[in-house]
Amino acid sequence: MGELDGQVAIVTGGGRGIGRAVAVALVQAGAAVSVAARSADELADTSKAIATAGGRVVAVPTDVRDATAVRHLVAETEQQLGPVTLLVNNAGTPGPAGNDWEVDAEQWWECQEVIVRGAFLCHQAVVPGMLARGGGRIINMVSVTGTRAYPPIMATSVAKTALLRMTEGLAQTAGPHGVHVFAVHPGVVKTRLLLSYKFGLPESVYAPAERAADLCVRLASGRYDALSGRFLTIDDDLDALGQRAAELAQQEQLLLRIKT
Repeated sequence: MGELDGQVAIVTGGGRGIGRAVAVALVQAGAAVSVAARSADELADTSKAIATAGGRVVAVPTDVRDATAVRHLVAETEQQLGPVTLLVNNAGTPGPAGNDWEVDAEQWWECQEVIVRGAFLCHQAVVPGMLARGGGRIINMVSVTGTRAYPPIMATSVAKTALLRMTEGLAQTAGPHGVHVFAVHPGVVKTRLLLSYKFGLPESVYAPAERAADLCVRLASGRYDALSGRFLTIDDDLDALGQRAAELAQQEQLLLRIKT
């Protein structure tokens, strides 16, 4: 028996990189998984790998910026796998690198639409069902770039900041009804998105995507629901933080806050 037996998850940006690692880990823990992304070929590769290993999976090509497509994703998932108990908002696209007054405005805004609008539309599509069933979990894949300005990639920095605040707000409003929401920093993972910036980082800074996947599995288990609304990283000791959950809430720690 797996830790997540009976759970049904949607993972956006599930065709490659962190999303694929998260989907595989969830299935290995017993969940059924729906993977979504714009690239049908990459989704097919992910779903084939999961199905070959004996997991229950469905692949739904989806542009998360499109509300109709997102509603279709949820409907298809629930028809084939069952009610959604877990949403992992991982979809993203690299914004332009450079000074904001010089970069391409359309590329800058596309980054906001995929990360912020995409997560918002996914929330709107799954939260009502979670509320009706008395609970569920959402993991928003964020970044340390959302905790302070990170020139020259301000498009990503702005989008991840918004997603952090969205996580906090949704945790506060839906939490009393059993929906727990987490913001997760996956570490510096060598994804196609990160490499597109051509930062030339040393190999020593990279973390394997599997560490983020393991963190998602642990949060999906329900053992750390007391940390809902918090900004968590792959380096955090969840057990220690869980013991301090009341203190963290009282002192408003692990949130996006202005120091006064």
